[in-house]
Order: sequence, then structure tokens, then C-alpha cells
Amino acid sequence: LSDLANYQAKERTPLCFDHAAHARVYRVCGFPPPSSGTIAVGQIVGMLQHTPASLMPSPADAADGAPDARWLHLYAEASRLAFADRAQYVADPDFVPPPSGEWQSLLAPAYVRERAKLIRPTAMPQALPGVPVRAQRSSFAPMVDQPEYGTSHISIVDGQGNALAMTTTVEDAFGARQMVKGFLLNNELTDFSFAPRDAQGRLVANRVQPNKRPRSSMSPLLVFDKATGDLVASLGSPGGAMIIHFTAKTLYGVLNWGMSPQQAIALPNFGSVGGPFVLEGGRFAPATLAALRERGHEVREQALTSGLQAVVKQKQEKQSVWVGGADPRREGEVRGE
Repeated sequence: LSDLANYQAKERTPLCFDHAAHARVYRVCGFPPPSSGTIAVGQIVGMLQHTPASLMPSPADAADGAPDARWLHLYAEASRLAFADRAQYVADPDFVPPPSGEWQSLLAPAYVRERAKLIRPTAMPQALPGVPVRAQRSSFAPMVDQPEYGTSHISIVDGQGNALAMTTTVEDAFGARQMVKGFLLNNELTDFSFAPRDAQGRLVANRVQPNKRPRSSMSPLLVFDKATGDLVASLGSPGGAMIIHFTAKTLYGVLNWGMSPQQAIALPNFGSVGGPFVLEGGRFAPATLAALRERGHEVREQALTSGLQAVVKQKQEKQSVWVGGADPRREGEVRGE
């Protein structure tokens, strides 16, 4: 009860990283820990820049409208490395110090480049966390995988150019299943590690503690043109730990593949949270699944119900206009012009 009585919302400094695509540099900004989203998305798309991913065809040119197995392999390995860091390091910064004294160390270009060197033509047996420059090897135990659940997201730009990327969650669907004065109580405790220690007795950074905020996967992003500072996009999604992949897919689709937000959102979903490489059921050709298995991936097909929302500034007939995209997998829709 004292935790609840003393709780206060915190305003935090955004965490940002640079992303280059088609001779243009973007500044992508999102939420810092205890959210793991910005770090993981930044690491994934950053590692892909140091692989042949940019030389591979856009899904728009594929018969099935999906990324090919070569690109998916690179993405899978980058995501496994990012999630290994996430499991090792990310927790409430009021309780757990960042490696090297700042979370930006996990997004440092030199560190991301070194992590990308671990990606080989076949799947690595195990993705291990890295050690950023000037960081001491962590004494914490990595957190084991566990399910993450229900969330909502909206992206808005108004007539004055003010922008919002807002993700909100009650954790599991219907939260704690308790309604109090019109508010559905959340079940956010389940975002903590269920096990406070590993088999060797080492503490897990994201364990339950009084007054502690749990680690999240929420990934609301605002994207800017680094040269001008102009806003380019607002995007995000619900979807548990897979939020990171839903958002990374859309970001890459818009910036690297030149897609409209609706095209990028509608792409098949995919990703790994450290274990099997999960593909959206019925959206990938059997040959793609077979090629991934030949590269050593454990492949699983299942429903991946994202709820992506995005608003992107794009060129149309020599002028810049805002273009919206809403996920056909859920009830969202594009409004405004």
C-alpha cells in the first residue's frame, strides 16, 4: 500500500540513436529504461546496417510480399543478440545502473558494429550478452524468457505539427481483471522476472523490489531528419515483447525499403525474443521456412497480432504530406488528413 501511495509518474529524457538510409540520416527517439524498446530496436536496425541486408531486395519485389530468407536470417540473429543484452542489462534505472554508466553505451556505433560481427551465415548456437566499452562485466544473471501481453498504441500529428507516440498498457488482457471507479487495474507485476535469482544464486536485474518499475517492451518512437530537425514519423504498437519487432519492421520498411506506413505495417510479422524464430502463420512461403531451418533456425509459425499505428511525412506530387497507417490485424484506422 505504501508503494501505491508514494508512486509518482516520472518524466524522463528520451533515448535516441541515428539511422542512415538512402543517403539520409534520421534521429530516432524513444523511451529509455525501464522500457527496453528503444535500445532493442536501435540495436537491431543498427546491426543490420553492418550486414548485407541493405543489398537484399525489398519485400515489395517478392511474389509473396515478404522478406526473403537471407534477410530474415540476418534479422533473426541481430534480434537474438539484442534480446540477450535486454535480458542481461535492462531494468529500472533507479535500482540498476546502466553498463558504462549510461544506457547510450548499448547503442554506441562501435559497440553495435562489434555485435554485428557475431552474425554468421548460419544461426549461432546461443546469443550471449555483450560488454559495452568501459563497462564492467555484469554481476547480474540474465532474465529468462516469459510471456508478455496486452497493450495499446496511438500515433498522432496535429495541424500545428505537434506529434505524439503513446503506448499504454495494463499488461495481460484486462489487466488484474478488477475495475475500480471506471479504471481497469493493471497486472504490471508480471513484467518483472518471476525468479529473483538464477541457479547459481545471482540476482536478476529485473526482479521484484518495493517502489521498482518493471521492464517494458513498449517502443513508441518519434523519427526526425537529423540535418533539419524536422519530424518525419510517429509509430509504435502493442504486442508484448514482440512490440520491439513490430516496430522495428515498420521503421525499417518505411526508412530502408521506402514503403508507405500502411505497406510497412501490413508486412508479415516476425522476430525472436531469444528462443525460436517466430513467423506470422500463413504469411511465409514454405521455401522460406525451409531455408531458415537449413541455416540452423528453430522456426515456429503462430498468430502475431500487432496493432501498429504510424504517421509518416512523405513526398507526394512535389510536396510533403502526412500519410497514416493502421494495422489491419486490429481495430485501428486512419483518421484526418
